[in-house]
Amino acid sequence: MGSSVPATELLSFLTALGEWRDRRKAELDELDQAALHSPDADALSADVVLSMAVWKAVSDRYELILVTWDSGRVGQKETERISTLIWGGLDAGGAGGSLAVSLPEACKLSDALASTLRAKLALDPGDADRAARLRQLRAQVERISDLVKLEPANVRNDALAKHHDLDRRLTDLAERNKRGADIGGLIGPFEIDAAKVERDLIVGAATRKERAADVARARSLRSELEAQGTAVRALADKAVATVSPAPRLAVPDVTALGAVPNTPAELEKYLTRLDAVRRALGQAQAAYGAALQRRDELAQLLDAYQVKAASVAAGNEDLAELYRRGRAAIDSEPVDLRRLGALVAAYQAYLEGTR
Repeated sequence: MGSSVPATELLSFLTALGEWRDRRKAELDELDQAALHSPDADALSADVVLSMAVWKAVSDRYELILVTWDSGRVGQKETERISTLIWGGLDAGGAGGSLAVSLPEACKLSDALASTLRAKLALDPGDADRAARLRQLRAQVERISDLVKLEPANVRNDALAKHHDLDRRLTDLAERNKRGADIGGLIGPFEIDAAKVERDLIVGAATRKERAADVARARSLRSELEAQGTAVRALADKAVATVSPAPRLAVPDVTALGAVPNTPAELEKYLTRLDAVRRALGQAQAAYGAALQRRDELAQLLDAYQVKAASVAAGNEDLAELYRRGRAAIDSEPVDLRRLGALVAAYQAYLEGTR
C-alpha cells in the first residue's frame, strides 16, 4: 500500500473497475425490483440495503481515484496516493454497522452479496448458461480456498471443513451436469452457502485487520503519550519552580493504564482512556506553557518600555527605580507574576504620563 503503480496498469484497472461498477449497479437495480415484488420482500430488504451500501462505498472510492488520476496526468506521488486509495480501508458498512475493507475486498464482498440475492430470488444470470454458472462457482470456491489459508490457526480447521464441503458439493454438481441431470434446484442453495462462507471469511479477515490496526495504533499512541507525559512533567516542574502562582494541574501517567489489551472490548476502552490522557496532557501543557510564556512576555515588555524611555524620558529616576524592581522580580525564583505584572503596568503608566 502506498507504493507507486505504473500508469498503464492503473488505466487498465480503472477501466475494468468502471465497467464492473456500472454492471453491478444495473444488476442490483434488477435485484432490487425483483425483491420488491417478492413475497419475502421484508426478509430480503436488509440484503438489498447492504449490497447497495457496499456498491456505494466502491463507487465513491472509484470517483476519488478518478479525480486523483486526472485523465492520466499523474506522477509518482499521485500513483502512490491511488495505491493507498485502492488498498486502504473504505467504509463498506450497511444498516448493521460499518467495516473497513480494501477496494478489492469490497468488490469480492459485493460479488458474494449479489450471488446470495440472486439465489434467494431464484434468478438466473441473463447471459450465462448452467455451465457458465458452474465455472463461476468453481472460481468462487477457489477464492474461498485462498481466504482459508489466511485464517488464524484456531479457526482454520472449521474454515477448511466448510471449504472441503463446498468443493465436494460443487464437484458432484459438475459431474451430475455432465451426465445430463437436472441440477437447477441444487445450484441456488449452493450459491447461497458459498456466498455466505466467502462473505464471512472476507468480513473475518477485515475485522482481524482492523483489530490489528487498532492494537498497533494503541501501542504507538501509548508510546507517544509516554514521551509527551515525560516532557509535560518536566515543563510543569519548571513552571512551579520558576513562576508564582503556577498552575496546579495533574499530569497523567499513561503507564498507569497498563499494557495494551488484545480483546476488542478491552481495546476499545483502552483507546478511550488513551484519548482522555491525550486531552489531559494537552491541557496541562497549555496551562504550564502559558505561565512561562507570561513571564517572558512581561520581561520583554519591560525591556521594550525601557528602550522607549531612553528616548523620551532619559535619566528619569522613578522610571529607573521601577525598571530595577522589575528586573529584580524577573531574576528572582519563583517569579511573582502578579508583582511583575503590576510593576510593568506602573512603568507603562508612568512612561505614558511623561509625554
